Amino acid sequence: MTLIHEILCALGGAAGNRVQYTVIDGGGGYFENVTRMAEFSPQRIVFCGKKGGVAVEGEALSLGRYGGGDAVVQGRIVRVEQF
Repeated sequence: MTLIHEILCALGGAAGNRVQYTVIDGGGGYFENVTRMAEFSPQRIVFCGKKGGVAVEGEALSLGRYGGGDAVVQGRIVRVEQF
């Protein structure tokens, strides 16, 4: 169980409904609860979850891992917008 999942469960939130993410300063990020990828380019990646999703914008974006509900984005992330 991840720390984010534990915190949301303790607060009564549903961790499986929304895409959760952690962006690492200097490049890259980790995304959980991803059900599908709706868009992919070196400047923009859009992940969808059961409820909502996230649009990741940056430079030289690529996928380090994608599957099992998780995704690792490599590159310089400059913005993440949750919807």
